[in-house]
Amino acid sequence: MTAHQFSALFAFALTCSVLLQLWLAQRHINHVRRHRAAVPTEFSDSITLASHQRAADYTVAKSRFGMLVTVFEAILLAGFTLGGGIEWLMRLAESWSGPGIAAGVTMVALLGVIHSLLTLPLSWYATFRLEAHFGFNQTTPRVFVTDLCKTALLAALLGLPLLAAVLWLMTRMGPMWWLWVWLTWMGYALFIMLVFPTWIAPLFNKFEPLPDEGLRRRIETLLTRCGFTASGIFMMDGSKRSSHGNAYFTGFGKTKRIVFFDTLLKQLNGEEIEAVLAHELGHFKHRHIAKRLLWTYALMLGLLWLLAQLMQQDWFYQGLGVHSANTATALTLFFMVLPVFTFLFGPLGSWLSRRHEYEADAFAASQTRAADLVAALVKLYRDNAATLTPDPLHSLFYDSHPPASLRIAALRRLA
Repeated sequence: MTAHQFSALFAFALTCSVLLQLWLAQRHINHVRRHRAAVPTEFSDSITLASHQRAADYTVAKSRFGMLVTVFEAILLAGFTLGGGIEWLMRLAESWSGPGIAAGVTMVALLGVIHSLLTLPLSWYATFRLEAHFGFNQTTPRVFVTDLCKTALLAALLGLPLLAAVLWLMTRMGPMWWLWVWLTWMGYALFIMLVFPTWIAPLFNKFEPLPDEGLRRRIETLLTRCGFTASGIFMMDGSKRSSHGNAYFTGFGKTKRIVFFDTLLKQLNGEEIEAVLAHELGHFKHRHIAKRLLWTYALMLGLLWLLAQLMQQDWFYQGLGVHSANTATALTLFFMVLPVFTFLFGPLGSWLSRRHEYEADAFAASQTRAADLVAALVKLYRDNAATLTPDPLHSLFYDSHPPASLRIAALRRLA
């Protein structure tokens, strides 16, 4: 393949990917609008028309904004690749530090800073206009800016040393460098999972032991019944940034902890919270997290091997607007353009994730009342303004959870 041919292939794939995403978004908007006038029959006794229409309007607004983001990100990607942006940044970095690992780290850092600055207005609009318009935003400008600074500092402290290590391994470990990089990345990912609950998450939110003793005893009984041990059950001040409710597990081994957003605790009663937690425990009992980690590790191993083959080809660099053939530009280009060529595989990941969600729901129904989980889900759909009528094809590409009607119908069959 020649550089010109690969440039044409990438431009074609990028154009097709963007057009497909825009078409899916417009389908989604049209589908939600068509069903805005009436609440689906299965939800008519629990969701008001006003709530249903608010969710429809919120979905349409987010989808329209998402279309803008899609186009903007595609323009940036084309500029950084075909437009010569990466080449210019690499030369600038080398003029500061000379060729080598330091230049590669500098180039990636510059790329991250420039991308963050260019997309900052979009993040600001999404938070202070879109989310605020529908009553979800609780973030203050001070918290917004502080979060940006903390994130940038963490990226520098944790990400740049890893990048330097990866570039060193790619340079020094010979043809099998991809295996050494994979082992390093895997160890780093496990380290982040280990320290995230106690070192990283508290930098952004306040965590305190669950204050409701009755709810705590209910949860501890459920954990014992399911054979799950956790280092603690915590409430997080999610309302500091948003009124959306959520709950999650974090950490592994002895650092596992259960975290409830304070907004979720206000939305649901004790039985419903127990049912939601039982669903999350279902993922644990079915080893979904371990399976996803293994799949991710296997996929990364294959991708790094593929990168090792591509970085030996001049057309790979030149076709993407880069003449400085080195490990840093190869690594950057590969992971920048990869989503363009893999977007069509999105439904496969969604299918697997939905299968896991159904299995976790079934486990929850075996440990608690299915009706409690149904009631909890309906409240979450309502309070988070999640549409009950997504476009099926759009949902197939983007939604990791089954559509509301299918999920609740399955739970009611279990009940």
